[in-house]
Amino acid sequence: MITQDDYQWLFRKSPSMATSIAEDGVYLDVNDAMLKRLGYAREEMVGRSPEDFTTPESAVRVREELRPALRRTGKLENKPISFVTKSGDVVDCVTNAIIEYDRDGHFLRTVAMYAEISDQARANFKYRTLYRSTPAMLHTVDGDGLLITVTDHWLQKLGYRRDEVVGRPITDFFSLRDRKHYADGRLRALIADGDFNNLERQMVTKDGTVLDLVMSAISNRDGSGKVDMMLVASKDVTERRRAERELRRTLSENARLREELERERDYLREEVNVAMNFGHIVGTSPALRRMMKRVEAVAETPASVLLQGESGVGKELVAHAIHMQSPRADGPLVKVNCASIPKELFESEFFGHVKGAYTGAHRDRIGRFQLADGGTIFLDEVGEIPLELQGKLLRVLQESEFERVGDDVTRSVDVRVIAATNRNLEQLIVDGEFREDLFYRLSVFPVEVPPLRERGDDVIQLAQHFLVQTCKDFGRDVLTLTRAQSANLRAYDWPGNIRELKNVIERAVILSTGKVLRLDLSMLGLKVDTDGTAEVAVANDEILTESDMRDFHKNNIVRALRRSNWKVSGAGGAAELLGIRPTTLADRIRTMKIRKPAVH
Repeated sequence: MITQDDYQWLFRKSPSMATSIAEDGVYLDVNDAMLKRLGYAREEMVGRSPEDFTTPESAVRVREELRPALRRTGKLENKPISFVTKSGDVVDCVTNAIIEYDRDGHFLRTVAMYAEISDQARANFKYRTLYRSTPAMLHTVDGDGLLITVTDHWLQKLGYRRDEVVGRPITDFFSLRDRKHYADGRLRALIADGDFNNLERQMVTKDGTVLDLVMSAISNRDGSGKVDMMLVASKDVTERRRAERELRRTLSENARLREELERERDYLREEVNVAMNFGHIVGTSPALRRMMKRVEAVAETPASVLLQGESGVGKELVAHAIHMQSPRADGPLVKVNCASIPKELFESEFFGHVKGAYTGAHRDRIGRFQLADGGTIFLDEVGEIPLELQGKLLRVLQESEFERVGDDVTRSVDVRVIAATNRNLEQLIVDGEFREDLFYRLSVFPVEVPPLRERGDDVIQLAQHFLVQTCKDFGRDVLTLTRAQSANLRAYDWPGNIRELKNVIERAVILSTGKVLRLDLSMLGLKVDTDGTAEVAVANDEILTESDMRDFHKNNIVRALRRSNWKVSGAGGAAELLGIRPTTLADRIRTMKIRKPAVH
């Protein structure tokens, strides 16, 4: 009969490394082979926990994985653990452990055995571990198409356990269509041909869901040149294929086709407006060069950009420049004018909706974020988004995920965000009208777009650029911009910035009948001299101060409001009389604190 002493002697003299561990996780005993390999005396290890003698990574593994698994199942099998010898060397092992209980079921000890793995086994184990845990859908087959191994992500996608798939033909997991396609030896022929790229195939999950996949493979050949193993990578394109099928169904009906084309036309028109209105950023002023340095610095990064500046300074053009200089230049640039979206349609416009999501949702619709996938989304006038809707925008910016209105499917997008505003967002935060966390998410890299009045002679270059472009668009010979006119353009304050300048030039081209541009006909506040040139009309030929110019602009807006009976937008409104957008006029009315006189 083996006594306790005999047991202890056998334990300590075992040629395999072993430890005995108490219920509280400390060593009760360590055998001679373990002590010799690690270089410690028994008294240095007994009473201490295994984590004191492992690498930091293994210590975490012991605490968070091995010990809980042991308590749950009563054993461990072939689990990796790395010890550190007294001299500092790392010893990679696999451990098998079992809990011993007495006849009454009370805990006695945990006995753990350790086997040191060879360099080749270590490499194989690391490769196997990396292969299985890689976040990609990979599988490996032999020359006959039998599964050798698969990644955890592959199992997760198809819903199987590893022991349910290894050794089976890969065609067992194909759709019925693809099983027929690869019957009668055609699968072996495909494998024998070696590497392939982007083959479209369908696989079926354990619960019967069909996945659309795109597969590419690399092969390994034996000494005779025959393919004996093939690594296959799959990309799940189910959602993309579904979207394509939905789009094809939509385009099959005339009414839906017309709506799709109109929507695409709107996006294309926005792009054309950017390209045709300006073409490129014109100017050489120090203020513009400073801004362009910041644009060049941020363009090639994925950072969110916040463009700040007055109305009409060309923030949309700057967004276009950032997009075109970025790695996403080949992707779409989708603009969203946040101020123009009705509150009740905000989610649908940004994220899309499914048919029947609300009254009037007669079909599925793709949102702006999904249209911008792989490219850039430009959120113009972002300060106009209602506070209660800002949280929904913040979520997609933080997580790159969203759901269409009325849908429970979460979709992922890869979108670079450029936002623009002419409002003081920090003041809106103080006023409780804008979320602080959204502000910081948008303003990773702020860029201030300078107003035209700070750009010096850029106004002359822009005026000449617009003049040539407008004359060409209208089929006219290029009109002459005189030196006096250039001086007057340079002296003007341009509260409407580049947009106002372009409107002035276009109106002047339309109204001019000779060869010289009649700037006085399109720009209030100019008069014509005897030589046909125009200059700013100033009482007593005095120079206007900045304050005078501001008063002039304010009075001009008030005159337009009076003439339109204080109607801001629409036909005959003040915005139409001034040749500016209603949102721009509303912003100036607010900034200049213009109030409609009370009726007595």
